[in-house]
Amino acid sequence: MAANVVKEMIEAGIHFGHRVSRWNPKMEPYILTKRNSIHIIDPKETLKGLMAAKKFLSQVVADGKDVLLVGTKRQARQTVEDQARRTNMHFVNDRWLGGTLTNFRTIRSRLSRLEKLEQLDADGLLGLRSKKEDARLRREMRKIKRNLDGIRNMDHLPGAVFVIDASRESNALREAKKLGIPTVGLIDTDSDPDMVDIPIPGNDDAMRAIELVVTELCDSIEMAKQQRSDKKEEVGGDQRRRSNRPVMGRAEDAVAAAPDESPREAVGFNEPAPPAENA
Repeated sequence: MAANVVKEMIEAGIHFGHRVSRWNPKMEPYILTKRNSIHIIDPKETLKGLMAAKKFLSQVVADGKDVLLVGTKRQARQTVEDQARRTNMHFVNDRWLGGTLTNFRTIRSRLSRLEKLEQLDADGLLGLRSKKEDARLRREMRKIKRNLDGIRNMDHLPGAVFVIDASRESNALREAKKLGIPTVGLIDTDSDPDMVDIPIPGNDDAMRAIELVVTELCDSIEMAKQQRSDKKEEVGGDQRRRSNRPVMGRAEDAVAAAPDESPREAVGFNEPAPPAENA
């Protein structure tokens, strides 16, 4: 299976990095060689990062949390929207508004405004206003919907954030880091891998490469959602069969305190493999 994934990644051009002159030295452990002044990313490192990201996001979703997908560059917009809607996850694919996470209450108020305008439009009340007022309100409704439609169902902060191009989505990553939200990112040779908790080294400009990575991650998310649904059904059945007798003892006495683990450590992706010599 891994061999097939590597073959698909190479066919999608995920191993092509940027020009040597644009590289970030921190990406050296993930670079295999260079060819015609272009860095070549090691497909094994890409697969390693992809598997680690799939495992981590599956754990996040299985625990009942959601994932926010962020990809505002032209090559990623449609794929991010399609895959996020397929898995019923949240997404931002047009523009990252400052404070989307750190000022979430204000963002929710703008979404409430959108719902109010849509209700007025559905009731036919916008057409009863003057032409100037009607045009202004419709323009406001389109703007809010364009920027926030992907997170209109996000009533609480996500459990993880996935970004395409860490350099472009630096504002989203900074907000997530400030709130302690784990991050996963598809990063090219010009990016800083330290900006995300779990980096997936690969071409973040090719549409086929982006589609392949996002689809693989969303497939894992979909499977984790199914497991989450099965667990809820099992818990519901156990609660119906359980008697009303009081529970003896305290549950927390039986649970040992576990040390905090970073997302890298939790999925065994703490340190990258040693770099190969450049050609």
